[in-house]
Amino acid sequence: CIGYLTIPVFLAGKIEVFVKKLGSKGGAGTTGIIAIAAVIGCYAYVDAPYLIALNAGTVAMIVGFLAMLILQSIQVKFKQEWLNAWGMIIAMFVGMGAAKVRDLFKQANEKAPCIVFIDEIDAIGKKRDGQMAGGNDEREQTLNQLLTEMDGFEGNNGVIILAATNRPESLDPALTRPGRFDRRVPVELPDLEGREAILKVHAKKVQLSDDVDFHTIARMASGASGAELANIVNEAALRAVRDNREVVTEADLEESIEVVIAGYQKKNAVLSDQEKKVVAYHEIGHALVAAMQTHSAPVQKITIIPRTSGALGYTMQVEQGDKYLLTKQELENKIATFTGGRAAEEVVFGEITTGASNDIEQATKIARAMITRYGMSDDFDMVAMETVTNQYLGGDASLACSADTQNEIDRKVVELVKREHEKAKKILLDNRQKLDELSNYLYEKETITGDEFMAILNGEAKKETNTETKIESGAEKKEADADEQTI
Repeated sequence: CIGYLTIPVFLAGKIEVFVKKLGSKGGAGTTGIIAIAAVIGCYAYVDAPYLIALNAGTVAMIVGFLAMLILQSIQVKFKQEWLNAWGMIIAMFVGMGAAKVRDLFKQANEKAPCIVFIDEIDAIGKKRDGQMAGGNDEREQTLNQLLTEMDGFEGNNGVIILAATNRPESLDPALTRPGRFDRRVPVELPDLEGREAILKVHAKKVQLSDDVDFHTIARMASGASGAELANIVNEAALRAVRDNREVVTEADLEESIEVVIAGYQKKNAVLSDQEKKVVAYHEIGHALVAAMQTHSAPVQKITIIPRTSGALGYTMQVEQGDKYLLTKQELENKIATFTGGRAAEEVVFGEITTGASNDIEQATKIARAMITRYGMSDDFDMVAMETVTNQYLGGDASLACSADTQNEIDRKVVELVKREHEKAKKILLDNRQKLDELSNYLYEKETITGDEFMAILNGEAKKETNTETKIESGAEKKEADADEQTI
């Protein structure tokens, strides 16, 4: 009994200090009343014959109940609203997730036949490991309940379960075994035919002019998802409304693709004449290097109008169709094209700018992939030096080799980019007259099409020929149709 009496006395002292901190008058008197009530309550409980053998759980319940009464008394005295967070804290550990899963499948069985779709299932279906607290983790309890409901021993009850995730490698093996989620359907980005069909579906909601060619728009929108294609159609409709037109033209759709790729035009951005000239030579450098090489995608458009993404200009190349294999020569040509902008600055102005930051990043990425993933190095041959994880979330790459090998990889990447950079410089020096002519034309017009570019270039340019077209088996990689070199 003496032990139980110390509980309310201790709480009374703490409450008195708390009340005094709140600046209440007569706090000690109120605390005394609360303490006396608590003591009487403890006497009543302890004096009862059937509560002589109180266990620790009962004592904890009494103390918690008394604390709640005390807090309620404080709330009444100071007329302040307070939040009871105990229920929410306890809910984290009482299996609410598992209960919701049981309720979900109960409703599904009642409404059968039906389809249950679970989006982002990796949130509850991650692999179980030793870091969880002995099976008491709420997420593990939810996963266990889901596994129990999907045990696979019941007959056909008319309930089909579908789930979606962009991290399939992180799912628990018990979740993907035969009898549960045993059929996997990868949803890749649409190909050329798929993009054209998706564009036609979304274009039914808007009025189109007769000149719209969905095949051309689909080629320009290479690598776009279904949601991005819907956004392209919506942006085209908004552009038509801003121009007080009732129909959407092909130019609207082309501009909307550029909006998705590089952002809106920054009409208030004013470049100095020198900066505008540098950007013009930079972009023509990209286009000219691409045009002078074989196995390069044709140039679709060149512009030096700044965009909200930070690009001061860009060169758009568009493949005629989908490509699923790239040769070593094609990848090297891509690197040379990316370095063409910086090479033009060096050839014409003898000075370099910060405009090639994105080009440097893209060229380095391709060069490193050629050596570490595609086996396009004579020294390393067909040895994988890099592994890719989270392929549906951008593909994070990590090296799987020693420190000495990493240094050798870095050296070979630098050599490859340098070699293609010198190649781009040579192409521009050999065609310096066309470089100046095209750059001046772009400087005046600000935006030119691929047809205009080729019309000026045809006739006098010396075209480089490449004889090596051997397909490397390690180059199995689905690349986008359109490449944008941004400054």
